[in-house]
Amino acid sequence: MDAFFASIEERDRPALRGKPVVVGADPREGRGRGVVSTCSYEARKYGIHSAMPISQAFRKCPDAVFLPVDMEKYGRISDEIYEILYSFSPDIEPVSIDEAFLDITGSYRLFGRLPIEACRLIKARIAQSTGLTASIGLAPTKMAAKIASDLDKPDGLVEVARDGLQDFLRPLEVRRIWGLGKKCEDALRRLGIRTIGELADADPERLAALLGKAGSQFWRLAHGIDDSKVESAGEAKSISNEMTFDVDTIEDQKVEGVILSLCEKVSFRLRRHGLKARTLTLKIRLADFSTFTRAVTIGSATNFIDILYKEIRTLYKNFNKKTKKVRLVGVKASGFCPADFPDSLFKEAGDKRCEATHKALDRIKQRFGDDSIFIAGSKK
Repeated sequence: MDAFFASIEERDRPALRGKPVVVGADPREGRGRGVVSTCSYEARKYGIHSAMPISQAFRKCPDAVFLPVDMEKYGRISDEIYEILYSFSPDIEPVSIDEAFLDITGSYRLFGRLPIEACRLIKARIAQSTGLTASIGLAPTKMAAKIASDLDKPDGLVEVARDGLQDFLRPLEVRRIWGLGKKCEDALRRLGIRTIGELADADPERLAALLGKAGSQFWRLAHGIDDSKVESAGEAKSISNEMTFDVDTIEDQKVEGVILSLCEKVSFRLRRHGLKARTLTLKIRLADFSTFTRAVTIGSATNFIDILYKEIRTLYKNFNKKTKKVRLVGVKASGFCPADFPDSLFKEAGDKRCEATHKALDRIKQRFGDDSIFIAGSKK
């Protein structure tokens, strides 16, 4: 995410936009003892950066807007963003509250013909859902993806092709290599090595003698050799989809049509993962960005569209939005059990027929694409 904490504060207080904003400890007129947590890009023009002593930040720009850290709010928005990410891939390695690696190798075709299309969609959904911008690097290795994500901030999207990996890396300064700190950079500079290309051309034995095992590792990374995998934090605890309306709406019929479409997507993803869910959650964001959730736990776990829709639609009907327009709706399923787990000792024939129908729908989608068949009324 781009200047995550500061961007959230600017979103919530539009009068701050365009001003240098510093989120962190109280500067106390330059006598504060804490540090900067995050600052806006306008503040960075004054030389302010994360982890800088807050007193120093105040001296650099005493007219900046200094705000305290609201970790509870930032955490809620981070959870929302991670929900979006999990809707694109289960293979996610969280790095921090505002940064993560995704492996979309096995899932990008669900969202477009090329991986870059999935990346564009991730950015769009984050922007639509939260009003914030994200920068993404798409590359064949984790290190290259990390570097690429930093090169065109804010709101960046940089793609590195596999056959262009070396051309991408070589001109960059060695400090861009993941894990290469200031002391190593200074040591390499004394050898006349300033770019990743120069590091790749260096004698690996000399590097090992200078930097130990790290020298060999940095040499490999300079050649684009990075075998590290995206290490998932564990199984996804929920499956969700959401949609932001192009124009905020008060029309229940339009909202319910979108809810039907979202239930269809969640239903399909549950069966694809071999899961059923017992807890179903409706998310509603109103035009003023106020966000609400309503949940129900059903007696028998399910992955059937009609049951999901019936329960979620009831939650929506019982939600009093007063006269406010709806900006976003979302559907989440959780409380998983395996799809073949028996809910009871008796399975009605009607349930078996319904399951066979859903599986037939899934086969059609997997062969001809997500939009090849859908529930009547779920597309506009």
